[in-house]
Amino acid sequence: MALKSTIFKANLAIADIDHGYYADHALTLARHPSETDERMMVRLVALALQAHELQDTCNGDGTLAFGAGLSDPDDPDASLTDFTGRKRLWIEVGQPEDKPLAKACSKADAVVVYAFHHAAEVWWKGIETKLTRLDKLQVWRIPAEASQQLAGLAERSMQLQATVQEGALTLSSNLGSVHVEPLRWK
Repeated sequence: MALKSTIFKANLAIADIDHGYYADHALTLARHPSETDERMMVRLVALALQAHELQDTCNGDGTLAFGAGLSDPDDPDASLTDFTGRKRLWIEVGQPEDKPLAKACSKADAVVVYAFHHAAEVWWKGIETKLTRLDKLQVWRIPAEASQQLAGLAERSMQLQATVQEGALTLSSNLGSVHVEPLRWK
C-alpha cells in the first residue's frame, strides 16, 4: 500500500518591500512521504520570494499555487498561471536535471530554480554549462544553514510572516525566525 502525502496548512503574510507586494495567502502543502520538512519549507520560501509576480506579471489576475511536486515530476513545485491557463512562472526546488528544466522553459514564460542542501555546489558545477543556453532560467542558491533552520518552523498548521527586503527574506512564526539570503547563480 502506497503512503499518502501529509497535508500542511500555512497562512502566509507576505510583505515584499522590494516589489511593493503585500498580501495574505492561505496555502495547502502536500508533503510527499519522501520529502523532508526542509524541502517543503524551501518550496514555501520560493513561493514567498516569487509571489510579487502575481501582481507584476498578471496584475493580480492569476493563480499562484503549489504543484504536485515529488508526486509528479512533470509538475512544478510551484507556479503562477494566468487566467488564460498560460504558465507565467515555473518554480523548482532542489537539484533538478537539465532536460526537465529545458522542458519547463518550453512550457513557461520564466523558470526559477532554488537550489539548497550542502550538495548544491556540486550539482551546480556539474550542470552549469548545460543550462547556459536556457534564457528563461534563473538559478538561486539558498544557503544550507538557512534551509536547515527552515525545517524547524514546519508545523501541520502554520502562521507565518515573510518579509522580503534588499533581496533577502525573513520567515517568522511563533517558533522563531529564519533569515534567508538567496545567492543568484544564473
